[in-house]
Amino acid sequence: DFDHCDPRRCSGKKLARQGLISTLRVGQKFRGIVVSPKGAVPVSPADRDIVAQNGLAVVECSWARLDEVPFGRIASPHERLLPYLVATNPVNYGKPWRLNCVEALAAAFYITGFDEYAERLLQGFGWGHSFWEVNKHLLERYKTCESSAAVSAMQEQILADLEKSYEESRQAKGDGDLLVRNPNRIYEEESSEEDEDEEDEPQEADGVQAITKQIEATTV
Repeated sequence: DFDHCDPRRCSGKKLARQGLISTLRVGQKFRGIVVSPKGAVPVSPADRDIVAQNGLAVVECSWARLDEVPFGRIASPHERLLPYLVATNPVNYGKPWRLNCVEALAAAFYITGFDEYAERLLQGFGWGHSFWEVNKHLLERYKTCESSAAVSAMQEQILADLEKSYEESRQAKGDGDLLVRNPNRIYEEESSEEDEDEEDEPQEADGVQAITKQIEATTV
């Protein structure tokens, strides 16, 4: 925890207050999986035994302040990225990759086969159910992979399918210009925004349904 967020609105601190997670000191050894934006490979079902034996952790910091985090002092041999998923928290709702702490932990638990832990963490948030609703087709595909390499390949296929679907949708609307923006790269343009990991009222259900339909259309 690098204290980037309002403690009253931070999902990680809320989990700690509920007694569901504990805080590690910077530099403290941890032999479990650490979900970190500086990981070299994505989390995969192959990490299940590591999670079962040594647990799961997440780097709690603001997306807008990553340069301030001393990632070299995170003492774990098992740092992992998360593959393409869509945030449903109130701050970054609908944005690819911009998950908050509870979403990151839940995603890693789902992918490694600990669904009950993921659901227990998400229960404490009014919008928590929407994370599974929006991402279930992606998570189920990642759960079929046997390794990090396979998860990376699955992610590339998903992104390619999304881009193809987006272009076909534009052309179906009569737009003949093929030089359209890739919807999966929009998050890069927004990365300079000041984001905090905070709780708020959940978005309308229509938003959940819209994103779910987009994912379903590319994963049939």
